[in-house]
Amino acid sequence: MSTAASETSAGATSTAQTHTSTSTNRRQPFGQGFLDTISTGWAERPDQVPPARDQAPFAAARRDAVSAAFPGRRVVVPAGELKQRSNDTDYPFRAHSAFAHLTGWASDAEPGSVLVFEPLSAGGHDVTLYFRERADRTTSEFYSDASIGEFWIGPRPALDGVAADLGVATAHVDDFESRDGDLVVDEDDDLTRFVSELRLVKDSYEVAQMELAVQVTASGFDDIVANLPAIIEHPRGERVVEGVFHQRARSDGNTVGYDTIAASGPHACYLHWTRNDGAVVPGDLILIDAGVEVDSLYTADITRTLPVSGRFTDVQRKVYETVREAADAAFAAARPGVMFRSVHEAAMRVIAARVAEWGLLPVTADEALDADRGGQHRRYMVHGTSHHLGIDVHDCAQARRDMYYDGLLEPGMVFTIEPGLYFQIDDVTVPEEYRGIGVRIEDDILMTADGPVNLSAGIPRTADEVEAWMLRLGAH
Repeated sequence: MSTAASETSAGATSTAQTHTSTSTNRRQPFGQGFLDTISTGWAERPDQVPPARDQAPFAAARRDAVSAAFPGRRVVVPAGELKQRSNDTDYPFRAHSAFAHLTGWASDAEPGSVLVFEPLSAGGHDVTLYFRERADRTTSEFYSDASIGEFWIGPRPALDGVAADLGVATAHVDDFESRDGDLVVDEDDDLTRFVSELRLVKDSYEVAQMELAVQVTASGFDDIVANLPAIIEHPRGERVVEGVFHQRARSDGNTVGYDTIAASGPHACYLHWTRNDGAVVPGDLILIDAGVEVDSLYTADITRTLPVSGRFTDVQRKVYETVREAADAAFAAARPGVMFRSVHEAAMRVIAARVAEWGLLPVTADEALDADRGGQHRRYMVHGTSHHLGIDVHDCAQARRDMYYDGLLEPGMVFTIEPGLYFQIDDVTVPEEYRGIGVRIEDDILMTADGPVNLSAGIPRTADEVEAWMLRLGAH
C-alpha cells in the first residue's frame, strides 16, 4: 500500500475520544489501550557509532575553505525540506548539493537539516550539523506523524552516530535559531557563488565517485541495447527505455541523475525530450541521454545515439560520424590551461564546416563562425558543447563566468563533451533525407595534468563500434 493510502491513524491524540484537527477525513482516533501500551515493550536500541565514512575528511577540508572565505560571518547551509508532489505525497528527498558537498551526507541525509558555521572570536568557525534526531518512543511523534515518525518511514539516525559517521558536531534541529546577518546559501550571492566554485576542481574522492557513476551508467546502456526487441514491440517503447535504465539506476545506484531522455525518430531533434511516450521504430535512430546518480549523489551524464534496426543508413552514418568528429576535435582541444570555451569552439568549427559542405548554409563556414554576424550553423546545434559535471548534472552553475565559460581548464575538473546535429522533421532548409534525424554523442571527461581522460570511452562511440555492440548484445 502507498504511504498516502496507508495513513489511516496519523491523527493520534492524548485521549481515545477526540480527533486531532486536520484537513483530511481519513485520520482515525487511537483507542485508549493503544495509547497506554504503545510506548512500552520495545527492546533497547544498541548504540551504533560507526567509523567516519570515506568522504568525511574531504568534506572537512571543504568546510575549512568556507570558513576561511567568510571570517567572522555566521554561515548557514540548509539541506532543504520535503517537497509536495500532490496532496499528501512528497517527492523523494534529495539534499541541497552544497549541503551534501560540505557534510558528506548524501542519499541518506535527513530533510530539514542545517549545517551552521558559528564564528569564533579567535578566528575560524565552530561547525555544527543540526537535524531531527530519532523520536523517543514515549512521544506521539514516533507513531503518529506520517512524515517523520519512525513507525511510518523507518529508523532515523541518532546524533552520536551521525557525528561519528561524518566527523562533525551534531545537535537537534530544535536548537537551531536563525539570526539577522546570517549568510544563507541561495539567499546570499557571495556564499552561493563560493560553494558553487568550490566544486569546479574535484578531489580524489569525487573523481572516484564520478568513475563509479559512469561505470553503472554504462551497464544501464548495455541493458537498453539488450532489451531492444521488447522496446520495439511496445507502443511506447521510449517509456520502456526509460524504465530499463531506471531499474539499473535504482538497483546499483541511488536513482537517475536527471530525467532520462529517450528520444526516437524525430523526437531526437527535441533537445530535452523527456515525455518519452513514443514508439521506437526500426529504421529510425534513438537518442538516449541518461546518467546514474550513485549513493554519494555524484552523477554521470552520457548520450549515445543508436540505429534501432542495428545498422545506420548511409545518411544516418554521415551525420553520426560528423558529430563524432566534432566530439573528437573538442577532446583534442581540451588541455590544462586552455579556456573552457575553446572546447565548444573546436566542435563548432567541425559542425560549421560539414553543414556548409553539405550545402545547408547560405554562407561559408568561415562566415558562419564569425562571432558577430555569423551563427547560421547553430540552427542545427543550438546548445553548448560542454558543462561541468559532478554532484549536479550541471555542476557549479552559480560560478562566475570568468571561472566557468571563460575560465581555464585545470586538473581535477570533470565536464561533458556533447556536440550534436538536429534536423527537425519540418525544417525545409535541409533536404528531406536529413529531416527527423537527431544525433548527439556525449562523454564525461576528467582533466588531468597530462591531458583529458574520457571516463565513458568504454561505451561504444564510433558508428562501427555501435553496430558491433548491438549485434554482440543480441539486440538484432
